[in-house]
Amino acid sequence: MFSNAFKTDKMKTKRVELDVDFIGEQVALKPEDEKAISEFFRQRKLASKKLLRNSKIKKTNQINSTDI
Repeated sequence: MFSNAFKTDKMKTKRVELDVDFIGEQVALKPEDEKAISEFFRQRKLASKKLLRNSKIKKTNQINSTDI
């Protein structure tokens, strides 16, 4: 009954390439928006540094614990 329902060899995908230079409004950001974006990236950077530092500590602890 559903033998042909899942065949992919005859299915075509449609790709539509959009010719878009920008998305959204073209107005300057408000100072509070700029601050919010800067804060977001600062927090993200700190979080990635923290994860990197924690992974290095874990690797060091694993190496040291196997030396015992």
